[in-house]
Amino acid sequence: MLAVDVSSDVLLIDCGADAAQRLCAHDLDPTRLSALIITHEHADHVGGFPLLMERLWLAGRQEPLDVYGIEPAIAQVRRVHDAFDVSAWPDYPGVRFHPVSLEEGASVLSTGALRVSASPGLHSVPCIGLRIEDLGGGGVLAYSSDTAYEPAIVRLARHADVLVHEATDTPPYHSRVEDAARVANEARAKALVLVHLPPGFDDAAGERRARGAFGPVTIGRDGVSLVF
Repeated sequence: MLAVDVSSDVLLIDCGADAAQRLCAHDLDPTRLSALIITHEHADHVGGFPLLMERLWLAGRQEPLDVYGIEPAIAQVRRVHDAFDVSAWPDYPGVRFHPVSLEEGASVLSTGALRVSASPGLHSVPCIGLRIEDLGGGGVLAYSSDTAYEPAIVRLARHADVLVHEATDTPPYHSRVEDAARVANEARAKALVLVHLPPGFDDAAGERRARGAFGPVTIGRDGVSLVF
């Protein structure tokens, strides 16, 4: 899960666990959540959605939560949400779904502070990476989501201030550290953050491997905050 805090907007990307608790742990008020983007249907990106909605309801939110994603991801969100009967919960906020096209450069959302676009990755199920542009400050964050090396993600990340790229190290549907560094280098990104790391990942060794294609990297452990 990633949270993007820009101006009055807190944008959540994916929801694999207790997102509200993690937002609170990093001084981000869950009631400020403006939207959720789901990149694909796998459990580690979707499974925490019912709990997020319960926590928002308990916090007093009454406005529906806007959820964006490609059709298979939205369908999965609907399934996990509808597994729980919320019909007796008074003033439950509900959800507004917004489908995203599975095509390069697809528009996701635009607010006064942010513009978000998407491109397909190369994963075992349909999946999108994201490009998030700060319309006020001009910064650009790119996120690969789950993907093997994919030229469309290179183009999505072109000249990004920060590229957050997975490094699960298990081809063919995930990237190695070297793949993530290659994407950062080819995209001419200014900084690379490695996430979605496998158990036992050696941070120092991962940094050395990335330097061969890109340069120094940040290891994206839980709780890392970045300014872009």
